[in-house]
Amino acid sequence: MTTLHTPPSAEERTAGWFPSRWGPDDEAGALNEITPEVVRAAVGLVRTGRVLDLAHVLHADVPAFPGRTFRSYLTTNAHFVNRRRPGGGPGGWGRNAVNWVVEQVTATQQMGTHVDALNHLQVGDRTYNGHRIADVAEEWGTNRLGVETLPQVVTRGLLLDVAAVRGADALGPGDVVTVADAQAALGDRSLRPGDAVLVHTGWGRLWGEDPGRYSAGEPGPGTALAGWLAEHRVALTGCDTWSYGPVPPEDPDEPFVVPQTLNVRHGVVVLENLRLAEAAAAGLREFCLVVSHAKLRGATGAWVTPLAIS
Repeated sequence: MTTLHTPPSAEERTAGWFPSRWGPDDEAGALNEITPEVVRAAVGLVRTGRVLDLAHVLHADVPAFPGRTFRSYLTTNAHFVNRRRPGGGPGGWGRNAVNWVVEQVTATQQMGTHVDALNHLQVGDRTYNGHRIADVAEEWGTNRLGVETLPQVVTRGLLLDVAAVRGADALGPGDVVTVADAQAALGDRSLRPGDAVLVHTGWGRLWGEDPGRYSAGEPGPGTALAGWLAEHRVALTGCDTWSYGPVPPEDPDEPFVVPQTLNVRHGVVVLENLRLAEAAAAGLREFCLVVSHAKLRGATGAWVTPLAIS
């Protein structure tokens, strides 16, 4: 006899999740853990002044989730308009013959190296701190939890080279990064509140080599590791993959449950599509991480160029 199990409703699944421990009006989530003391300690990690760029170059052909696009168009109108301005001439505007070109971009912020805002993922229609999408959605974005509400980041970064721990160039699609993997990668270091934990799986090498394969699946932190990071009060975490968590997932009936739980339950901010191979090859493990994003009103994310400064 087959027994049918009714999955829990969104209300049942999120029971006890709201309000967050930072209060019902909070929009910064776990970034609240980055206190002035945390920032000072992070800046103190800078010894050599070496700066590593952890972002990929963004263009129309980068790997992207289905339906997400990037298009950039160069406009050269000024080269023609400036000729007709008062003081203009065949070469441009003024005696100095100034001209300019400008690009116009049509794209989602949810591709390329980016940060997810806490309005991006929901359980049912509930976001972080229990807001209903129907209550916060506007034509231009959301009136709560948009990426403009996230603080800019300066904190201690920790690179977990899980590929090295596993003795592999790269983990495979669906491979689960465990708490034991993280502990082995940490070695004698320990997590502190406000840390940023970046996970190198080696999958990022496919970004340029084989974009189709890159987007078809991914390794990533499992649910146990996500809970462990939240228990240790990390502020943000990221991976060299297009989402955060294994695809296919640990439970085929729970797609994207890892970033969903980190965002909605814990308010932990996620970085995606990080470029970590250079940092891993350099043996970088602890550094000052700087992540600054554009303050786009109501947006679900923003392109970022994280900097690892050591």
